[in-house]
Amino acid sequence: MEIAIYEISLKIYTLVDIPTEQLLGKEAAFIDSALGLDDQWIKYHEDNKYKLYSYDMLYPIEKDGGYLKDHIYTFRIRTVNVDLAKYFSQVLPNHYTRELKGLVAENRILPKKTISEIYTLTSVVMKFEDGYWRGKYPIEVFEQRLFSNAVKKYKQYTGEEVNEDFQWYTQITFLNKKPVPLSYDSKKIKLLGDKINLKIADNKQAQELTYFMLGAGLGELNSRGAGTCNYRYL
Repeated sequence: MEIAIYEISLKIYTLVDIPTEQLLGKEAAFIDSALGLDDQWIKYHEDNKYKLYSYDMLYPIEKDGGYLKDHIYTFRIRTVNVDLAKYFSQVLPNHYTRELKGLVAENRILPKKTISEIYTLTSVVMKFEDGYWRGKYPIEVFEQRLFSNAVKKYKQYTGEEVNEDFQWYTQITFLNKKPVPLSYDSKKIKLLGDKINLKIADNKQAQELTYFMLGAGLGELNSRGAGTCNYRYL
């Protein structure tokens, strides 16, 4: 299956002041409520499957932190699902919640070039049964879950079996010294995650999986804003 990553760059007007720690939750509510306008996408949102889209935070952030009322910012949504990309492009520019109002969307497909590294813009979350993993599990367990999660998403989308005997990356670097909290809903739930950088291996499987992850996101809770990553080409 030929994979393409669709990126929607959306200009947003802020209707209220938004503290940085509340932003991903507000963005999630904005996207969720847009999906709720159509029966097909309500089902997509509610199905117990990977949603295969990710998004970053509004930018630019203000010098003193947070986001100010009556300002225009931008954020990007990426997905591997062309129908979802079309829906977002059509609906989000005219959509609004109490906090955010869509203005205009620009669309592009990410070029397929050799990727040298990817790095997270929002924290990668892994939901272990006993909480945050550091201090309880070795890094190898984190890496195995990161890889397994990526392969499961790829299989769900393509319907293809994957030969998992390949090197995905040559180096992983944690960019945070302390756990990075992620607040993602109105219940003020906070999960702990990590910012990471992956040096991508130069083989076909690694490059294909990495390109896919630019849309699907790393780790869990991507539809809540976790695990969005950016990239550098070779």
